[in-house]
Amino acid sequence: MTRKYVDCRETPSVSGCTLTMSGEEEELVRAAVNHAVDVHGHTDDDELREGVRRGLKDAPVADTRPGAFVQLIEFHTDRIDEVERMAREWAEAMGANRTARWAVVGADRDRPDTYVEIVEFPDHAAARANSENPVTTRFAENVRKVCVDEPRFVNLQVRYTTDFTS
Repeated sequence: MTRKYVDCRETPSVSGCTLTMSGEEEELVRAAVNHAVDVHGHTDDDELREGVRRGLKDAPVADTRPGAFVQLIEFHTDRIDEVERMAREWAEAMGANRTARWAVVGADRDRPDTYVEIVEFPDHAAARANSENPVTTRFAENVRKVCVDEPRFVNLQVRYTTDFTS
């Protein structure tokens, strides 16, 4: 069954909520309705449930498209737990200003204390806006303090993608 998702940022809201949820359709409708009632003050009724159901979208395996911008960041640290904590704090501080769409951090199995983060942005301008945000600047400075050496950045313009699940 295709996973679905719903993203509060795609619906105008006074609260500026940035929550995104995904799951199978029925469980997601229940969770999204509970969230809409609890956080946004809606009334749980058939109209709300149908509106939530209409707003569900298929969760992409990866929605990176040509023209997107992907950044690879290789770094070395023996304090990865601190980096992960700082990344969570960065995401919370950025909130709706976050322009990164997704990120993956992997540990290099062949080189201890070596990690690669892959971050995807809609385009180069969005990546630049992210980099120029003072919250990101502070995050990068703090990460450098727990790294053994300077992180290495590789900036990639996406030319094409292949979906091997089709």
